[in-house]
Amino acid sequence: MNPKLSPLIDLQKLDLRIMEITEIRRKIPERLHNAEAPLREAAQLLNDTKAIGDAAVKERRAYEKDLEAHEAHTEKMKLHAANLKTNKEYQAHLFEIELANKKRGDFEEKILLAMDKADQLQKTVKELQEKKTALEKAFTGEKQGLDAQDKELAAELAQLELRHREASARVEKVLLDRYNQVKASRKDQPLAAVRDGICLGCRLQIPPQLIAQVKRSDDLHVCPYCRRILYWEGEPVAETPSSPGSKTSELEVGESV
Repeated sequence: MNPKLSPLIDLQKLDLRIMEITEIRRKIPERLHNAEAPLREAAQLLNDTKAIGDAAVKERRAYEKDLEAHEAHTEKMKLHAANLKTNKEYQAHLFEIELANKKRGDFEEKILLAMDKADQLQKTVKELQEKKTALEKAFTGEKQGLDAQDKELAAELAQLELRHREASARVEKVLLDRYNQVKASRKDQPLAAVRDGICLGCRLQIPPQLIAQVKRSDDLHVCPYCRRILYWEGEPVAETPSSPGSKTSELEVGESV
């Protein structure tokens, strides 16, 4: 390996871990939001069911008031019976009483149905409340876990950034500028190893002549496809005497940094 690249490789390892931590932390709010989704749904269902239950109670009370008013009216009708003079009037009165009793039965049936509905909803509310409580407990545990992870990652990130500054100071300025330039353009690792004739950055086969240049470790070279700075993972190979014109051929294959 080119000794100039050794500190850059160390720097890249720090950069990759920093990027990894940053990405994990970036996703934590989304993970928290997703973890809370069942609780939000349960809370919404509970509130909706409570609202329906309250409406059923109000409906029952309204029917009870209607029944009370109807019974008061029926009592007045019964008191009016003493003033009836003819049989026809009396028969009409009995018919009105019969209709009033039927209407009373309708009110009572509506009240019973509303009561049954309210009772069923009350049971449902209790079940939903228990489910919501369990989900709150689960979400609290999940949130605590994510908060702890975020705190741990933040501490590691602070240490990595400190080490990154120290590592950057050990790199030649020209190399560091080139490294940062490639990193900014690639948005990922600026360095790529050469293995089995392949650039491990883009996974493409690179020319043998460029591989030989990287192996010799006499200069810095970039991949002609992904533009990453290439390095040889093994020991550098001693340079062999080259024929005139070989330098020109080399420059045609890969670009020196």
